[in-house]
Amino acid sequence: MMRLLLLLLLPPLLHVWATTPEPCEVDDDDFRCACNFTDPEPEWSSAYQCVSAVEVEIRGGGRSLKNFVKFADTDPKQYADVVRALRLRRLTVGDAQVPALLLFALLRGLGSSRLNHLALEDLEVIGPTPPPPPEATGPALSTLRLRNVSWAAGGAWLAELQLWLKPGLKALTIARAHSLAFPCADLRAFPSLTTLDLSDNPELDERGLAAALCRDKFPALRELALRSTGVQTPGGVCAALAAAAVRPQHLDLSHNALRATAAPGAPPCVWPSALSSLNLSSGGLEQVPAGLPAELGALDLSNNQLNREPRPDELPKVRELALAGNPFQDPRNSGVVTACERLIQTLWVSGTLVLLQGARSLA
Repeated sequence: MMRLLLLLLLPPLLHVWATTPEPCEVDDDDFRCACNFTDPEPEWSSAYQCVSAVEVEIRGGGRSLKNFVKFADTDPKQYADVVRALRLRRLTVGDAQVPALLLFALLRGLGSSRLNHLALEDLEVIGPTPPPPPEATGPALSTLRLRNVSWAAGGAWLAELQLWLKPGLKALTIARAHSLAFPCADLRAFPSLTTLDLSDNPELDERGLAAALCRDKFPALRELALRSTGVQTPGGVCAALAAAAVRPQHLDLSHNALRATAAPGAPPCVWPSALSSLNLSSGGLEQVPAGLPAELGALDLSNNQLNREPRPDELPKVRELALAGNPFQDPRNSGVVTACERLIQTLWVSGTLVLLQGARSLA
């Protein structure tokens, strides 16, 4: 009788197990683990599956994590050996409301780990920030990415976050930021930062860029990305770079509505001599902007509205020039008929004549 009951219950149980997704998934090599706690009563303990993973992604399903603040006072020395043994290298935390006390406790707890890549996405950081430690106790990150993160600290968030991270950050990405007006007096220098990406901040513009690029805080910067940031003229960006003493080698201004001429009354600007690569693609440009860097070796003008090919005197030292997707390259706009088009026209005319002659014979 019991066997019969089990046989009757097994199919619906298997169906429930099959249709109830686990909040965490680990690949076959235990390399990547992703958790998305969207269930009304999430099984937080499922995150233990990620202990052996190298890349971990934790998303909170949009809920508040206030209940976990009680763990913020845990002494990280108690589990330092365990954290040190973790394979964890890349961590993404997102889609949650996080108390600042809990976030900085997490950084403190990961101070003995080998984590080098941290991403914070779609977070609301609430509540007061804990007092800064005497020295940085967080992880030694090489890459930090933030996307759509709001902070109760306002524009002071970067200076406060910086105090918890060990020196050595090389790449910083800040997208869809709620505030990029940093108090420069409180911000320390980033001596090792070579890549700064402020793309996808459409309200930044040149004035906001000048506020974000605190002077002498980015001495090693080599790559600066400003895609979709609302900047309008290359000259305005040049002025912001000069004011901040930032000297990148590669500058990306693509996907902005750019003007080829400088703003009325704007003084001439001298570009950093190190700048050798400039991306102005997808900017709606109808002509080559005036006043481009003199030593520019690579220029991307693809997917603009150029009606003619740039003259050699406009770009005297450019060796790598990208022009794909501009109107002047379309044969339909050049007045030149290709051999293929001429053949099609001939066949069309010939076919039309044959049809007319046939119609006359029938008449």
